Amino acid sequence: MSHLGGGSLLLAWQLKGKHVLIVGGGDVASGRIESVLAADARVTLISPSNGLHTLTKSFLDGPYNITYHDRLFGGVADLADVDLVLTAIDDVAQSRVICCLCRELKIPVNVADIPESCDFYFGSQIRDGPLQIMISTNGNSPKLANIIRKKVEQSLPEHAGDAITRVGELRVKLKERAPGVGGAIGKRRMRWMIDVCTSWEMEELALLDDQMIRRLLDDGWEKNVVPSPGELGARSSRQVYEAKLNLTTPGVLVTTLSFVAGAACAGLLLLVRRR
Repeated sequence: MSHLGGGSLLLAWQLKGKHVLIVGGGDVASGRIESVLAADARVTLISPSNGLHTLTKSFLDGPYNITYHDRLFGGVADLADVDLVLTAIDDVAQSRVICCLCRELKIPVNVADIPESCDFYFGSQIRDGPLQIMISTNGNSPKLANIIRKKVEQSLPEHAGDAITRVGELRVKLKERAPGVGGAIGKRRMRWMIDVCTSWEMEELALLDDQMIRRLLDDGWEKNVVPSPGELGARSSRQVYEAKLNLTTPGVLVTTLSFVAGAACAGLLLLVRRR
C-alpha cells in the first residue's frame, strides 16, 4: 500500500439552495460563478462594476439566482447567513482578512491563488450532463491539472452523459417498482443494475427510451434476467457503429448524391415538358 497522507478528501458537495458569497468579478470569479450556479447555489456577488468580466456581466443579466452589490467587501456583516465564501481579487491583504473572518465564523473559504488560505480547491473539471470528473493537484499546479483533464476527457466514451441520465431514470423506475432500503430487495436491485450496466454498451444505454425502460423492467427485472438490446428491439452498439460508418462511407455518399441529383434532373425535365 502506498503511503497515506498529503492528499485532499474529494467530495461532490451538494450546494443546492445554499448561500455562496463571491468577492470579485473578474476572470477567475466568473469561473467560480459558473461552477456554483451549475450546482444550483444561491449566489451573492460583491464587486465594483468597473471590474466585472464579460462573462460575469452575462451571468448578472441572465435568469440566475444572483444578488449583486456594486461595491467592495464591507466586513463581517457581509458574511451573515453565508454557507461558503469564494474570493478572487487582486488585493492579497484583503483576501487574507476575509479568510481569517471566515475561519473565525467556521465558514469554508477558498482564496484564489493563495493555497494556504483555502479550505478546499476547485481543480480542473469535466462535465457531461450528470457526469462530473475533477482533477486536483492539491494546489500545486493548476496548469498541469488542466493538461491532464484534457487527456482524460479525450479518453471518455461518447454519450457517457446521456447513458448516465438514462440509467438514472431506469434506477428511479426500478425503485418505484421494487421499493425498500437495504435487505434482500436492495441487494437484488443493486446486483441487477450492475448487470445491466456491465452487459450493455455505453451507446446502447444512451439510446434507452421510456418504452425500452418499461420493457427492460417487465422482461428483465421481473424475470431476474438482463435482456440484450436486440431482445428489446433496440439497435446494438455494433449496429449503431455500422450505421455511422455507412453514412460516412464514400460509396454511400456518392450513391446518395447521385440519387438526389437524378431526382432533381427528372423534376426539371418534367417541369419543362409541362410548359
